[in-house]
Amino acid sequence: FLHDPNVKAFLTLNTLIFSDELPEVATFVRGIAEAGVDAVIVQDVGLVRLIREIAPSLPVHASTQMTLTEPRGIAAVASLGIDRVVLARELSVREIRAVTSATDMPVEVFVHGALCVAYSGQCLTSEALGGRSANRGQCAQACRLPYEMIVDGQPRDLGDKAYLLSPQDLAAYELVGDLIDAGVVSFKIEGRLKGGPYVAASTQTYRQAIDSSLRGERFQPTRQQELDLAQTFSRGLTPGFLEGNDHQRLV
Repeated sequence: FLHDPNVKAFLTLNTLIFSDELPEVATFVRGIAEAGVDAVIVQDVGLVRLIREIAPSLPVHASTQMTLTEPRGIAAVASLGIDRVVLARELSVREIRAVTSATDMPVEVFVHGALCVAYSGQCLTSEALGGRSANRGQCAQACRLPYEMIVDGQPRDLGDKAYLLSPQDLAAYELVGDLIDAGVVSFKIEGRLKGGPYVAASTQTYRQAIDSSLRGERFQPTRQQELDLAQTFSRGLTPGFLEGNDHQRLV
């Protein structure tokens, strides 16, 4: 269905795999390969090795859950047969440029959608508080809850600020040209549990941003595009870490 209109299918298998699940995963991988999936996105290094044995020609992309932030880590996964790396979301454009200049690996980055308050792939909060592991695709989003702050045993008056760990959502359409110049070859839009209007609004906006940048023009979204992005899903929009660390702006 996807290949008929010339659309590629990347399948996410980016959770940690337990040993007793390996036979079932092996069967699943064979099904993925037979279905003609164009690439599988993986976090678990052991699973990468398994895929290489079962389906050597199936491209494997390193998930942002691998927390790859520098060329040595990329070199390590390249030795396993990884074809593309999705960098961790904590890097600035300047840092991304430093990575791409030191590796031949195609690099992909997130440009839009929900951000995690923890390092990509390194959150144990959900599991610790609720027994649901974010690294198993079951994140309970504990960072999205309101919290009180206790300082030296006394509650701190925060006024109307209660969501102390909840980042705003990433929106990097104004940085698309900078990311292309930095050597990024593919942009990823986060879409967990999102609906069709969100997918349409975000992909349309970034398609135009890419085309404008390739023409040498600075992209400026229309007011309607900004409204569509905000109304389909938004906790407020931020460039995330792409312009460097600014925690008060991020959360």
